[in-house]
Amino acid sequence: MLDLEKVRYLYEVCSEKMGSNIKCFKGMDKPLPMISEFYPGVWLEASVSGAIFLAWDNSDRWNVAENVINVFIDNQTDDGQLPCYILDANAERTKNIGEHVGYSQIQECVSFARLCLIVYKENKDRAFLEKCYEANKAWDGWLRRNRMTTGRGLIEMFCGYDTGHDNSGRLVGMSCKYNYGHRENGVVRHYNAAVLPPDDGITPMLAPDMNCTFYATQIALSEMADILGKPDEAAEWREKAKAVKAKLIEHCYNDEDAFFYDVDRNGNQRKYLSISIHHLFMEHVLDKDEDAEMIKAIYEGHLKNPDEFWTPYPFPATAISDPYWQNLKNPVSNNWGYYTQTLTLQRCRFWMDDYGYTEDFDEVCRRWIEAYTDNFDKIPFGQEIHPITGEPTDCSEWCIGVMNFYRYVVNRLKLLD
Repeated sequence: MLDLEKVRYLYEVCSEKMGSNIKCFKGMDKPLPMISEFYPGVWLEASVSGAIFLAWDNSDRWNVAENVINVFIDNQTDDGQLPCYILDANAERTKNIGEHVGYSQIQECVSFARLCLIVYKENKDRAFLEKCYEANKAWDGWLRRNRMTTGRGLIEMFCGYDTGHDNSGRLVGMSCKYNYGHRENGVVRHYNAAVLPPDDGITPMLAPDMNCTFYATQIALSEMADILGKPDEAAEWREKAKAVKAKLIEHCYNDEDAFFYDVDRNGNQRKYLSISIHHLFMEHVLDKDEDAEMIKAIYEGHLKNPDEFWTPYPFPATAISDPYWQNLKNPVSNNWGYYTQTLTLQRCRFWMDDYGYTEDFDEVCRRWIEAYTDNFDKIPFGQEIHPITGEPTDCSEWCIGVMNFYRYVVNRLKLLD
């Protein structure tokens, strides 16, 4: 039974604590939502969508979402590369990191262009939209020039951090399960994400989640072009998106398994049951009408399957039936090969209602908030929980995204009404 008085207390705790995480980084004059003390900065992976989540919960914070988008665009390189993270140089944990603006991996786990479009629809600032359109065109160009090296029509994973799925089975055998770098006088220095790490016989690899994001970017660019009065460019972007979807199904989809897998450089599907499958829904690659049979097969066969992803606390980052999950007897924290990640659940807001799974999302939210309320005294608002027991790990406590999702779930389920 959920203790509603404790929920009320934690709701207020979140409100107060989240405010202290929104701050100006060293040398900057506009506030940004620092993820946590463990992650003292903003990441392309999560921070833009997290900032929008803050704004959905509190309309006064749309300016924070706009700030995050602008800081990434303002640090875009001349050849179009967006940074993967921007750290607060004031933070203790950043002292031994050589680059406070990083370009060592992709880690765009939600389409940056689509998030730009969401913010534009709120601020209605045409100059902002024009800036976002040009920036995302350049980013698309960088990805095509640097991450389509095998000519298969899809962008490629070079290292583990490209996906943000730390410690996942997807990374087995890769030469760089994190990113490609070295230590120099005790300081970590990384190579640019355009540089392929040492030969491992696997990479460059085609990753479904990265290419779902790539697809969504082109769809967003087509909508931006339409708004900006560029119908020819809009049509071109739609055709490019269509081609990416076709190649994604051609290379990564296994019809017998009804699952999308990573594919190594030799064309072999790597059959790890990763939560990357939900990107097909999150980025709306699968059309509710045209792809209805595929949607049903994936959702009912995998995501709603209690032997895979529909655990007591859905959705684990790797299905519990996967041998990699089964063999992790003492998994480390920040583990996308084992735990249920709140980032995954946050991203469910982008798709579960749209695809008609509102009741299931409500149930996921109920189970999740029970786990976080019951276990607050052990680890306060860390980023992940055990998919069977709901026990938290010690990873990234007081995470702003987790606290914000807690508030969202309270409001969604009307727990305090």
